[in-house]
Amino acid sequence: MSNLGAQGGALLCLSVASLAVARLAGPAVLGEYALLRVLPWLTGVVVSLGLPVASAYFLAGERDRDPQLRTTLSVMALLASALGATIWLVASPLMHRWLFAGVPTSLLAVMAVTVATQLLTVWAKACCQGRADMFGSNLVIVTEELWFLPAYAAALLLGGRGIVAVGAALIAGGVLATVTALGRLAYTGYGLGRGRPSVAKAKPIAAYGARAQLGNLLWLVNLRLDFLVLSALAGPAVLGIYAVASKFAELMRLPATAVNYVLYPRFARLGPAQAGHEASRLLPRALGLTVLATPLVAGAAVVALPLLYGEQFRSAIVPACVLLVGLAVEGAAAVSSAFLWGIGRPGANSWAMGIGVLITVALDFLLIPRHGALGAAIASSAAYLATTTLLTAFTRRISARALRADELLPLERGIRT
Repeated sequence: MSNLGAQGGALLCLSVASLAVARLAGPAVLGEYALLRVLPWLTGVVVSLGLPVASAYFLAGERDRDPQLRTTLSVMALLASALGATIWLVASPLMHRWLFAGVPTSLLAVMAVTVATQLLTVWAKACCQGRADMFGSNLVIVTEELWFLPAYAAALLLGGRGIVAVGAALIAGGVLATVTALGRLAYTGYGLGRGRPSVAKAKPIAAYGARAQLGNLLWLVNLRLDFLVLSALAGPAVLGIYAVASKFAELMRLPATAVNYVLYPRFARLGPAQAGHEASRLLPRALGLTVLATPLVAGAAVVALPLLYGEQFRSAIVPACVLLVGLAVEGAAAVSSAFLWGIGRPGANSWAMGIGVLITVALDFLLIPRHGALGAAIASSAAYLATTTLLTAFTRRISARALRADELLPLERGIRT
């Protein structure tokens, strides 16, 4: 519940920030703001080979007592931040030409700072998650979105306007968020008793992170590919309707994300057998949570969408309800993904996400030309259901195998004795 509250608070801060930018700078600057929030983060996590996900896994349980591991993770985070910022700086002229024509070249180059700040913030947050510091993790979740608001207000008071004020606020807010996150790590003793960094330890960290990050990237493709296809095949007006439907339906992800966030490091600490037992116990409960919430969110969509966005968005109600059908099982997906990550099997999670992408691609091109936003919703909902089914099947199979191995272990010891 505390993690759910933190995510809700972060979402509220982001919504206020988006509204402020939209009101004060207009839709074009809002679009550039959205890209400048996402692309530096994406650059950092890709360059780091999924270091934040891997850090949470390797810091869970007994591994946290290894001072050499913590130093290795810190050095990897610093090197990846520097490399990501350099790549952004080199690529900024090309990005200015194709993505950020309205952003001054000098400002776009300086935004390389946010690649480093976002990666370090996300990494420190993951370290708190892995070390069972849920208060610290929740603190970073909120403050990484909150700091933008006073930074933007200060930029406006100092005479900044448009994208210049937004860019300055992203840089200043990012630095403050990084200081908050790293300060929390220092406060909880992360750096005490540090050893030398180890290349031998860095190799399995990078291998795990790369496998886990592949699943995350496929999940992002599965989540947003329909936006690109819908825009190309149906036009911006239909995309606007679908975007509103999609964003509202994805409120269902908040409780599932909280479940995944808390269970992932817990499963990593328990080991495969105990984690399998816990996953089997919690999976139907999490599924029941999102299934029961579905009609409530659907009813809210019927009332809230035309009320908040106007009558022209009433046609978003049906796509939103169709998306909710696929998201109704999100609780099971959250527990299953947490289990597969927690026992060191992120590749299985990536396989399920890959199948979902294939379904999304096939159904998008089949349904969108004929049915527009409704076709995109059907395609995404089918992909969500298929992905969750595979994740659940993998979880049940692997957990059953781990439980059988755990039951046979005492017998084998007795025979040897």
